Amino acid sequence: MRGAKSAKWVAGAIVVALAATACGGGDSDSGDDMNAGKADPNGILVAQLGEPQNPLQPANAKESQGSRVLRTIFSGLVDYEPGTGKLTYINAESVTPNADSSVWTVKLKPGWKFHDGSTVTAKSYVDSWNWSANVKNNQTNSSWFQDIKGYADVHPEKGEPKTAAMSGLKVVDDNTFTITLSGPVSYFAYKLGYDVWAPLPEGFFKDPKGYGEKPIGNGPYKFEAWDHKKLIKVRKFDGYTGPNKAKNGGIDFKNYTTAEAAYSALRSDQLDWIEQVPVTALKNYKQDLGDRAIDQEYSAVQSIVPAFYTPQWKNINPKVIQGLSMAIDRDTITKTVLNGTREPADSYVARGVLGYKAGALGDVTKFDAAKAKALITEGGGVPGNKISIQFNADQPHKAWVDAVCNSIRQATGVECTGDSKPDFQTDLNARDQKKVKSMYRGGWVLDYPVNSNFMRDLYGTTAAGNTSGYSNKEFDELSAQADKAKTLDETVKMYQQAEQLLKADMPSIPLWFYKNNSGQSRNVFGKIVYGQDGDPLFSDVQVKAKK
Repeated sequence: MRGAKSAKWVAGAIVVALAATACGGGDSDSGDDMNAGKADPNGILVAQLGEPQNPLQPANAKESQGSRVLRTIFSGLVDYEPGTGKLTYINAESVTPNADSSVWTVKLKPGWKFHDGSTVTAKSYVDSWNWSANVKNNQTNSSWFQDIKGYADVHPEKGEPKTAAMSGLKVVDDNTFTITLSGPVSYFAYKLGYDVWAPLPEGFFKDPKGYGEKPIGNGPYKFEAWDHKKLIKVRKFDGYTGPNKAKNGGIDFKNYTTAEAAYSALRSDQLDWIEQVPVTALKNYKQDLGDRAIDQEYSAVQSIVPAFYTPQWKNINPKVIQGLSMAIDRDTITKTVLNGTREPADSYVARGVLGYKAGALGDVTKFDAAKAKALITEGGGVPGNKISIQFNADQPHKAWVDAVCNSIRQATGVECTGDSKPDFQTDLNARDQKKVKSMYRGGWVLDYPVNSNFMRDLYGTTAAGNTSGYSNKEFDELSAQADKAKTLDETVKMYQQAEQLLKADMPSIPLWFYKNNSGQSRNVFGKIVYGQDGDPLFSDVQVKAKK
């Protein structure tokens, strides 16, 4: 779930400001002026989407495809201001901590409605969170509730739940509830912007499976249809009272089997937004699209991850992984294969996130063939002297996977091949079912703009994002201490210490920071604005009226 060149700290904000502009280049296919004509408030936007891995339930999407749809259908308590990361209230009127941030009081804006006409209340949130945390309901993001007192009672490591409700959640009145945590968490309010914390209507609990196929939310768009692996339709909800009302009539999320097919559809205006330009088009896409091209960094990190549950990586000496990391010529690959559209990673934390520290990983992410070979030898070598990197073929990964493998092979003599899966859903299922043969492509986009999200939520032993089998007791303990720090600044500094533990252990190999290299069609009125997670602010996108 679901990564600017010149960034600066923003006074009073929690993140480094990322540039909110997009760069065009050339005018060979730019067509008419983006601001020409009029916007149609009922026009339908057509956007690219892969098949969500799971049913559309708020706590059941830790991948970008399902999350992208959920964020249109559901609105949560808070969100983040584009460009600054400043906390903003959506369904919440206020989220207030006690003196040590161990108890939080949430007050809702009254009068909000679900798409079925029922009222959104404090109970809608409490019931949603209790159901989502319950081990019996098998929600992929249930661990997000582990900060709440009583989580272990509904989600024990073994056996049946002791109760159906966490003791830390209390309804005070229709528009007020309290959250008691098992210990202080200074940044807890920022976590509440993630999809997992959305409310659910009363009818959901009578038919969770049915609602997963036909969700009813409280967001700016209501669900209309899901033709699996082809199309998901959402339409503007006229009864929405939030600050982010839809400026278009709805969205058709359309599935494409390859990035090349999606790009072709974009250029012919059959598709209005593409997730990522294929590698084969990166050299010329700015000339192809002109002012409609997007080139903007966002907070995400690309990596390759060992499957530590496999015989190959179980009990491996970290020097071997450090050596593989130093065998990858990130500078050359990003400049040539990726045409300068990525920046080599020097941290486990994405740029633009509070706590990112330039050069945090030192020489481990710098290319040095001799040192790489020496470290692998010192660590006992790569078992079998061969690795594979699993990736999804419906997005443009093959070219860089091949380049990474070539770099490793030439620098160290270790054989390396790509392990292609047809789509993201198949790739994710293999990870969740622990069927990865050697290593897999990892890409982590911020859920909230604090460095803990790129460490605890990805490398913590019980974290939902941890699908590699990695576990480090010292890291878990330091993360727990960081969460209990009295101030956000202290929390961030302790997580920077925790990053040094990861550097020594190498739970993954960071490759580069992402950029949003995409584009929009001639049907879009004006320039699309993006959030720090790299997705468009869909409710703000306007579609041109047809002539």
